[in-house]
Amino acid sequence: MLEKPLGMCDHAPMRVGEFEFTEPLPELHEPHAIAILRPWVDAGNVGTLALDRLEKMLGTQELGRLVTPGDFFDFTRYRPRTHQVEGRRVVDVPNTVISYAKGNGETPDLLLCRVLEPHASAERYLSSLMEVMKLFNAKRYCRIGAMYDAVPHTRPLRLSGSLNGQPLTLKGAVAATNPRRGYRGPTTIFGLFNEQLEREGIEPMTLMARLPQYLQMEDDYSGVARMLEALAELYHLPEDFPEAEWGRRQYRRVDEQLEGSGPGADLVEKLETLYDADAPEAPTVEPDSPLSPEVERFLEDLDIKLEDPQE
Repeated sequence: MLEKPLGMCDHAPMRVGEFEFTEPLPELHEPHAIAILRPWVDAGNVGTLALDRLEKMLGTQELGRLVTPGDFFDFTRYRPRTHQVEGRRVVDVPNTVISYAKGNGETPDLLLCRVLEPHASAERYLSSLMEVMKLFNAKRYCRIGAMYDAVPHTRPLRLSGSLNGQPLTLKGAVAATNPRRGYRGPTTIFGLFNEQLEREGIEPMTLMARLPQYLQMEDDYSGVARMLEALAELYHLPEDFPEAEWGRRQYRRVDEQLEGSGPGADLVEKLETLYDADAPEAPTVEPDSPLSPEVERFLEDLDIKLEDPQE
């Protein structure tokens, strides 16, 4: 439901469901939405950091955010954060934020959506997000992220994807067709959102990087680079981004730690064999899946808490 008080100026807030936007709204032509869903399926912060880079590359501008995020989020689980701005203490409240970037002819107009998974009133939340997509006549909603998998860090990272429910193959990519075939278990309420997108004629799309489960880095820059490469191919974006070198540095450090490590080196060798055989049925691994005691001891000895790669 759109709400705009009568007699307000052009720069008055505009309500779109539970979201608030500042007018005048930009003129966007069938934009593609690129979204992350935190904290679900964002291993290695791949989706978050890829969206960070896109915002810097494209110079995005904020469109709007939820009016009362506390209606949907538990702030003991998504913690507000404080920081200093010109000597003043500022509190950032977790929220779902939508930004935009105008296309350049080859690149379509884009909506960049930082979406938090709701803890309450999920149906109203999804309905409001759908109103935003319909308001801007979005053509596609692409959710990006990453999951852990039985893959080695010594090979190009795989990327799995789908468009309209069909496997998506990118040029020059080592892509898995359907890594979660037959999966049964916990999922996200946003599975319903994909169904709503299809009913509204908006293309649902996913892109998921598949990361080495045995590393579980807080920020996996090789995964971020792999995601950015795919988005650059899809949307004719600049391909010069520093995450590629940061990722190479991280994985080189892992190689150094692996030298002379019995169980760790054996694990990687076995994963390389599976990868090289291109076994499509290799299982996708959930973050809390148990590891063998030998691998657990290896991980305890593996120092992958690196210095900030941007330094």
